[in-house]
Amino acid sequence: MPAVGGFDKGNGKEYPGNLTPYVLVTCIVAAMGGLIFGYDIGISGGVTSMPSFLKKFFPSVYRKQQANESTNQYCQYDSETLTMFTSSLYLAALLSSLVASRVTRQFGRKLSMFFGGILFLAGALLNGFAQAIWMLIVGRLLLGFGIGFANQSVPLYLSEMAPYRFRGALNIGFQLSITVGILIANVLNYFFNKIHGGWGWRLSLGGAMVPALIITVGSMILPDTPNSIIERGRHEEAREELRKVRGVNDVEEEFNDLVAASEASRQVEHPWKNLLQKKYRPHLTMAVLIPFFQQFTGINVIMFYAPVLFNTIGFGSDASLMSAVITGIVNVVATMVSIYGVDKWGRRFLFLEGG
Repeated sequence: MPAVGGFDKGNGKEYPGNLTPYVLVTCIVAAMGGLIFGYDIGISGGVTSMPSFLKKFFPSVYRKQQANESTNQYCQYDSETLTMFTSSLYLAALLSSLVASRVTRQFGRKLSMFFGGILFLAGALLNGFAQAIWMLIVGRLLLGFGIGFANQSVPLYLSEMAPYRFRGALNIGFQLSITVGILIANVLNYFFNKIHGGWGWRLSLGGAMVPALIITVGSMILPDTPNSIIERGRHEEAREELRKVRGVNDVEEEFNDLVAASEASRQVEHPWKNLLQKKYRPHLTMAVLIPFFQQFTGINVIMFYAPVLFNTIGFGSDASLMSAVITGIVNVVATMVSIYGVDKWGRRFLFLEGG
């Protein structure tokens, strides 16, 4: 597993380092990788609630929606093809994340972000110009592959670049980028739905090209992390980059620990098998159960399908999209509170408050 610097091996010592403008700008650009995930989360639910989109690609859903004969409003969206359109992205993201982990380690975080941006850009273009359902599905798969690469590399990049005192805040920048992406998508859906002619959904789906271009261009101009450079054996280059990102000359202690951590990680055989050892079971259990129960709260239903959900409980098309915008605003504000407090109050406090 990639080594992440910041603390030494056990005694709680802090490494010197400043939040330089260089690191701040670098982390902000890298965090924009969250936009592609957030934008898609917000855009898909809004698009599938637009009558013009349903009429073109899912006429059976459109007819049920217009007839409004069912006593159960949720049955309006009972379509395996529509479900495939929505879920294919997340299946592709799951599969690509397995490949992305190896690419991220062997070739660096930048290349992984670049792949993510290119794949997402291709998917956005295909969806924006879609004329048939298969184009939508293939586009969603490409979007999913892109998200798999970006979600693998961006948080790791931020953790490795940030000084220890600001690591929590800068890492949550990725989450802030996701929530901003959701909000932007919801706002765009609201206004694009009002376009006469019913082609606003093309702008919604094609608009994903903007965050894709940001992360693609950003990955080409961002520096590589010292950790990544060390893993590829270029130690002197890594030492100079570490001085640059920390803003101090005294980086030998952190550099030596990063080299030691990298060498130790190379010696590990069968890392996945090792996770099942008894001494790692508490860590593995918490690593699985925490995100599982976070998703199990149902918050993803709200984020992914907010317009559809509000529509099925009686809101009109515009009202359901506006309700999604309000939900997105609350999400962004809460994330900004977390950025302010994560390094001040601690992770545990925010975790308990969120629960």
